[in-house]
Amino acid sequence: MQYPAEVQARVLKELLLQGKYCQYGKQHQFASIKDWKGYSKLPFLSYEDIKGDINKMMHGEKNILWPGEVEWFAKSSGTTNDKSKFIPVPKVNLRNCHVKASWDSVSIIYHNNPDARIFADKSLIMGGSIERLPAHPKTKYGDVSAIMLHNMPSVGRPFYTPDFDTAILPNFDEKIEKMVKICSKENVTMIGGVPTWTIVLFRKILEATGKSNILEIWPNLKVYSHGGVSFEPYRKQFKTFLPSDDIIYMEFFNASEGWFGSQLYPEDEGMLLLLDNNIYYEFIPSSDWHKDHPTVVPLEGVEKGINYAMVISTNAGLWRYKLGDTVRFTCTNPYKIKITGRTEQFINAFGEEVMVANTDKALSETCKKTNAVVTEYTVAPIYFNGNQKGGHEWIVEFEKDPHGSLDMFTENLDKNLQRLNSDYEAKRYKDMALSKLKLKAVPKGTFYSWMKSKGKIGGQHKVPRLANHRKYIDDIRRFIKL
Repeated sequence: MQYPAEVQARVLKELLLQGKYCQYGKQHQFASIKDWKGYSKLPFLSYEDIKGDINKMMHGEKNILWPGEVEWFAKSSGTTNDKSKFIPVPKVNLRNCHVKASWDSVSIIYHNNPDARIFADKSLIMGGSIERLPAHPKTKYGDVSAIMLHNMPSVGRPFYTPDFDTAILPNFDEKIEKMVKICSKENVTMIGGVPTWTIVLFRKILEATGKSNILEIWPNLKVYSHGGVSFEPYRKQFKTFLPSDDIIYMEFFNASEGWFGSQLYPEDEGMLLLLDNNIYYEFIPSSDWHKDHPTVVPLEGVEKGINYAMVISTNAGLWRYKLGDTVRFTCTNPYKIKITGRTEQFINAFGEEVMVANTDKALSETCKKTNAVVTEYTVAPIYFNGNQKGGHEWIVEFEKDPHGSLDMFTENLDKNLQRLNSDYEAKRYKDMALSKLKLKAVPKGTFYSWMKSKGKIGGQHKVPRLANHRKYIDDIRRFIKL
């Protein structure tokens, strides 16, 4: 926090020192690169650029993107894309990135809440599953949370529930049923997981126990840690499950590619960017996201209030890798970030530049005004068709219907989105370019069933919030025969 530029310079130097022994490091002459000025001349990489190299690594080839042989690979959840990504997780990356950052995050929780009792009772982690690669059984892959659980030292295992065999079961429905039986009998003080799947567990536990809320089952529950998606659309739902003002909600920014940030204070919307866990950061401003030769700045060059795409270099063999996540800095002393979306999850079909952060906030404020609770949602553009204006189409699943008519809810949502996004407001002026958004409410369980049909439930799988195309929304419409 005190010496960010110096820490990041040291991280880059250490990554280059280690990376010079692998094929990629030799090819790009890491041994001759002294600082960011030299490193910034290297090309950016997408997953497609290194997919072939990762496939070689998964089949046992050594010294490709990182020195030595890599046995673990994190299966990236993405959204509902059919093809998964596999991110290398060398032992040094697991230990000095993911595990190190998890300890940093626990230390922040204890710093703010000395009575958290994480290691006095049980923590419940909603993890994924692990599989072996048939063609090379030495290679194991799965959700990064499952990899961390599998590699946890035996001394730490008594503090977690359920047992680890249950936690990494591949069948999500079977896992949930077993978790209900096991975890409902434990004294749980902390829960970690993606909100979508945590809610599924909560509902199943309440059905099985007949209780009215989760605190009747776990009265000592103190902390809920979450990440992967904005918590705003879920906040009101969680309040019904956990009806106490004493629950601490902590946001983390962790992914298959690394653990990037942790909320420093519960009341602060920004997450502390973790600079000392073997990740070197670069940032591309939103104006340059889709340029062939974008402007890129190191950490010390960022400004508050601008949307940036993250570029990372890590001890997993990711070199100037375009992560796909977008952030905005809320503070530069220390460096704190807020996730605003993904470079492929936005709507800019008509120059409106709507980000996930805009729709999450607009929906949250509309729910507060109408006393509604939303489970999930997704948004896509409605393209010009003859004399028909363009617009946005929302599919929303309500846990609790809004007071008043759905038309009133839609009207409020559209106005809130205009207030939060001046570009959208300009396009909506007198309906000249865009018509008022259209909203379709779908039955409870729709998104869960749709994700399940795609094999995308549990772990870190997430519903795609925004898309600049109609692939997801049309697929949902077909799925429920709209």
